[in-house]
Amino acid sequence: MDKLTPRVIVLLLFLLSFLTLVLFFGYTVTQENDAVKTPLFSSENSPLVLTKPPVEKKLAYIVSDTRIPFWSIMGRGVQKSADTLGYKLEIYSAENSPKRELEFVAKAIRENVSGIIVSPTTSSACTTILKLASSSNIPVVISDIGTDGGDYVSYISSDNKQGAYQIGNILAKQMLQRDWSDGRVGIIAIPQKRLNGQARTAGFMQAMDEAHIKSADIKQQSTFSYQETYNYSKELMANHPNLRAIWLQGSDRYQGALDAIAHSGKKEKILLLTFDAEPEFIDLISKGVLVASAMQQPYLMGEKAVLSMDMHLKGQIVPKNQQLPVLAVSRENVHELFSVIQRNVLGIESKN
Repeated sequence: MDKLTPRVIVLLLFLLSFLTLVLFFGYTVTQENDAVKTPLFSSENSPLVLTKPPVEKKLAYIVSDTRIPFWSIMGRGVQKSADTLGYKLEIYSAENSPKRELEFVAKAIRENVSGIIVSPTTSSACTTILKLASSSNIPVVISDIGTDGGDYVSYISSDNKQGAYQIGNILAKQMLQRDWSDGRVGIIAIPQKRLNGQARTAGFMQAMDEAHIKSADIKQQSTFSYQETYNYSKELMANHPNLRAIWLQGSDRYQGALDAIAHSGKKEKILLLTFDAEPEFIDLISKGVLVASAMQQPYLMGEKAVLSMDMHLKGQIVPKNQQLPVLAVSRENVHELFSVIQRNVLGIESKN
């Protein structure tokens, strides 16, 4: 074989380099094309979409005192709606302490919740809560009690005045049937600093005035205890010999009033009626132990509070004030309203 000339050697090296580059780039392009054309699959044989993890939706429910059944039932309604709508919920019970209430508000703000549902200790305390939440751009829905001022998404309330007026009329009818028109009525009230307390008193007194029945005195609860209710009932009976009825503006300490009446020997001489309800009230009203009760619907209120917050967070228009009716329940209609009382008042869901 003839010796390769330098020119031939250079030409061969050039061709070899060219072929190497062609093979390298051809392989790379093929791999890239395959990478584009070949989807990623999960173990379920479905396309795997790479996205940011969803932001956790958190709500806080700050409530005056879940030891009181009314607030406990409302809390269950809040929880039910939060679960249904996919929110993580923390419930904070202030145990009727404005100081603890503010501590819980601060905690909710630190945890950067999406929204706060509040059932405040008082209407004036709610004003401070709203200011703190507003400074952190956290929306608030108020469920009962009310506020003396401040900005909020929606206020879910009961028609306390109308409900109290209706059971006032029921009591007036009972007293007139017994020829007790000259008797007096004592009131053991929730704090009158609360807007709902003021509305209850106003509605009830309207009914008494229209029936020309006079009030004896009004005692305001502070501890909401059995002993407080018992003592107030005893005081009303001792100070007003012509007392014919006691209206308790709550429900959970009704036994204190019943015991005070019994221990004073006036079981058949003094009537008792309440606001709100306990599970045993259906039986007590049916038997005439209680004349009547104006029943709010706390479970439904709790559900509506979370639904309103959810609508707001989704940019939807929410009514500023939402007022639910109060059920005036007596022996005449207690069985007719049974299913509504079970769910909306007592928070007992049907198993069907």
